[in-house]
Amino acid sequence: MHGSKIPATVITGFLGAGKTTLIRNLLNNTNGKRIALIINEFGDFGVDGGLLKNCGIENCRDEDVIELNNGCICCTVADDFIPTMEKLLERDDRPDHIVIETSGLALPQPLVSAFNWPGIKTSVTVDGVVTVVDSAAVAAGRFAVDEARISAQRAADGALDHDSPIEELFEDQIEAADLIILSKADLVDEAGLDEVKANVSGRSRRRPKMITSRLEGLPAEVLLGLGSATESDIGNRKSHHEMEHESGAEHDHDEFESFAVNSGAIADPAGVEERLRAIIAAHDVLRVKGFAEVEGKPMRLVIQAVGARIDQYFDRAWHRGEVRGTRLVVIGLHGMDQQSIRAELVEALA
Repeated sequence: MHGSKIPATVITGFLGAGKTTLIRNLLNNTNGKRIALIINEFGDFGVDGGLLKNCGIENCRDEDVIELNNGCICCTVADDFIPTMEKLLERDDRPDHIVIETSGLALPQPLVSAFNWPGIKTSVTVDGVVTVVDSAAVAAGRFAVDEARISAQRAADGALDHDSPIEELFEDQIEAADLIILSKADLVDEAGLDEVKANVSGRSRRRPKMITSRLEGLPAEVLLGLGSATESDIGNRKSHHEMEHESGAEHDHDEFESFAVNSGAIADPAGVEERLRAIIAAHDVLRVKGFAEVEGKPMRLVIQAVGARIDQYFDRAWHRGEVRGTRLVVIGLHGMDQQSIRAELVEALA
């Protein structure tokens, strides 16, 4: 029934779970398939799209990498996602497969529901929703709140009458999944990984397939060709917000906010990393990501931080005529002290 439709894979997961790394590996192993990428980021600065454009991968043409930076894709489906899909379907050279990387703050459910939109439903089907879970983060309890601890806090604090927004989002992304990938499994021992699997399994009413992924990544045939037609089953994968809507609650993303910090070239990447780690710890920042110019270096430095874990690597040379400099996106819970964080980052990057 879906043989004539273009399959689309939705890749979701919390901030820093490894979605972009998964996609890069996928593009390197497509066996000739032409892939179109739609990348949604929280904030107005596209870091993940910048990592995939000009990446030198044969099946990763710049015109096939589409960035949506106007807000969370689950809230801008009608304004951004559907027109983008319609333009993609109007092309003479339609892709063989569409891969959509959601923001780490996006709910997959509204996006999947959009595939039932007239004009899209007849041409595209959701091959599967792939949810990437950071095994090391979950093992450390950073993005998955311990249920016993929450119960104890509720008993001690009558004002705590709901789950944290991070936990709800984590569960919503798991609930929508056809396939759960436990990334960075090499950072967790066998016993810890068993605990992660039990933790993740216990957060869904469904039982999607779950696999682990290490540094070598996963072959494309594991991610593509699931044949789930998820848009036809989305009613069985309701998010917390959808269940709240049924009781008349409003949906918004005021729990999270982001801002960008611009600076010039940095002289000491190692020193910046240490200062950045201190800033993240002091202000409980969820995520920092972006690019940096390093003095005397012809290549662009990528900076990715999730909690206390910070990765830095040179991804490519600066292009001729490209505006250089350093730009980082900071993502945190609503109410974070943007003024102080910005001032400390500017000083750290100086």
